[in-house]
Amino acid sequence: MVRLRLAFLGTPAFAAAALDRLLGSPHEVVGVVTQPDRPRGRGQRSSFSPVKALAAGAGLPVLQPERLKAPEFHEAFRALNAELAVVAAYGRIIPDEVIATPRLGMINIHASILPEYRGAAPIHRAVIAGEVETGVSIMRVVRELDAGPVFAVARRPIGTDETSIDVEQALARAGADLCVEVIDAIAAGTAVETPQDHARATYAPRLTREEGWLDWALPAIDLHNRVRGLQPWPLAQGVLAGQRLLFLRSAVARPPYRARPGEVLAAGGDDFLVAAGDGALRLVDVQPEGRRVMTAREFLAGRPVVPGARFEPPLRTLP
Repeated sequence: MVRLRLAFLGTPAFAAAALDRLLGSPHEVVGVVTQPDRPRGRGQRSSFSPVKALAAGAGLPVLQPERLKAPEFHEAFRALNAELAVVAAYGRIIPDEVIATPRLGMINIHASILPEYRGAAPIHRAVIAGEVETGVSIMRVVRELDAGPVFAVARRPIGTDETSIDVEQALARAGADLCVEVIDAIAAGTAVETPQDHARATYAPRLTREEGWLDWALPAIDLHNRVRGLQPWPLAQGVLAGQRLLFLRSAVARPPYRARPGEVLAAGGDDFLVAAGDGALRLVDVQPEGRRVMTAREFLAGRPVVPGARFEPPLRTLP
């Protein structure tokens, strides 16, 4: 087998899974590009991205440019002398001159079945939309966003109660394995690139904070899908009697009687039932602002809620 020299561009845990798999492959990772260190966590201390932590542990050269168009970065990237670059959730648009630097170009691990859900949040948007299937695509990086020809696709179902976190972890593993298969094929000269049908393309823009606020007038199944899809950020949420609650796990339920959307129908034991536009949402795990995640039973034991109370309308301004 021909052994290729690889550069890797990525940042979060999804990308780290691919880098880890490449480090165990026959190919040689000669350098890593990741985003600059950012403040993370409650203390807002500067820390490494998952990709940088893995790369540093493996003793790899790490580049963290503030600007991908900076001449000094391009010079450092060219000096890696990579034959092929692999991109996974790097988080920025890559300039043409960087794409063209490796002699075999760049490939990207994208978490959707292209051309569906191009963009920054394919997994979250697919879960929010109630899709029953998603996948991961290995494509060639071109100037247009996620529009390059596709080498290979791996599909998987989305469970009715799976969160975006669950799906992302599964796709990270699948994408890492598929990526190595494609690199092997490129090295052997047997890889086949299939152009995308751009007329079928859909887009998955980044999530916003405001999307976390549930609109209780939506059908219960849509609310449930948002609870699953808005994880780990911004999380589905609402305000009840002046207290903000984050919703971590939910279920669709049949309401015992008709009520206004957002009205609490039952609040006792494990029952924390809220009327939706169609049906009702059962809150299973919640997190009061500033406190730990707890079950509905634990929450209701410490803070009694009266049936008939109502969650406030959506689109409040978040702090």
